Amino acid sequence: MSTQGSNQNHATFAHVGRSYYPIFVAVFTAVLLISNIAATKGVAFFEGEELSFGPLQILPLITDGGFFLFPLAYIIGDVLSEVYGFKAARRAIYTGFACLILAALSFWMLLALPPAEFYVNQESLEAVVGVYPRLLLAGLAGYLVGQLLNAGVLVLIKEKTKEKHLWARLIGSTIVGEFFDTLIFCSIAAGAIGISTWEDFVNYVIVGFLWKTLAEIVVMPLTYRVINYVKKHEPSYSVPAGD
Repeated sequence: MSTQGSNQNHATFAHVGRSYYPIFVAVFTAVLLISNIAATKGVAFFEGEELSFGPLQILPLITDGGFFLFPLAYIIGDVLSEVYGFKAARRAIYTGFACLILAALSFWMLLALPPAEFYVNQESLEAVVGVYPRLLLAGLAGYLVGQLLNAGVLVLIKEKTKEKHLWARLIGSTIVGEFFDTLIFCSIAAGAIGISTWEDFVNYVIVGFLWKTLAEIVVMPLTYRVINYVKKHEPSYSVPAGD
C-alpha cells in the first residue's frame, strides 16, 4: 500500500514545531494579564515608620500588588530578544498588547452586564475591576514603550558584542526599559490606587524601578541558564564561527 493511500485513511493535522517560542509567548502574556490585575491593589511596606532623605519620604515603601510578578515579563522579554531577535520579541509584545486590550473589553462588558438578584457582590466587583481600565491604560502605555526599548537596546548591544557580555545586554536593556515603563505606568496608575501626594508618587516610581531592576540582577544566573539551554536546544539557533 502506498504512503499516499495510507495517509488518506487518517485525518490531516498541521505539525507543531519544536520551537520554545510559543511557550515563552504564552507565559509572557499570562504574566502581563495577572500582574495588571494584581496591580489594582496598592501596597505599602513599613507603613507607620518614617525615614526621610531631604524632601523625599523613603518609608513606607509604596508599590502595587503586581510588583512580585511583573519583573518576570522583562526576564522573558530578555530571553525572547536574546534568542529570537527584535522582530520575534516585538511580535510577542504585540500579542501581549492585544490580550490586555481583550481583558479590558471583557471586564468592561462584565461590569455592564445586569447583575442577578442573588448576586450581592456587584459593588465589590466594581470597586476592584472598575479601576482596571485606568490601570490597563497605564500598563499598555508603559509596557509597550518599556518592552520595545528593552528588546531594542538588548539587540543593539548584541550587534556590537555578539555572544559575549550577556550580562551587559541584560542589565543595560533592563535599566532603560524598566525606567520608562515604571515612569509611564506610575504616572497614570498612581491616582487609580490612591496615591495623591508628590512624595508618595516619587516613592512609588523609585521603589518600582529599583525593585524590578534588582530582581532581574538577582535572578540573572537563572536567566543565563535558561538562555543557554534554549540556545542549545532551539533547532534554528546557530552561532557564527568566531563568536
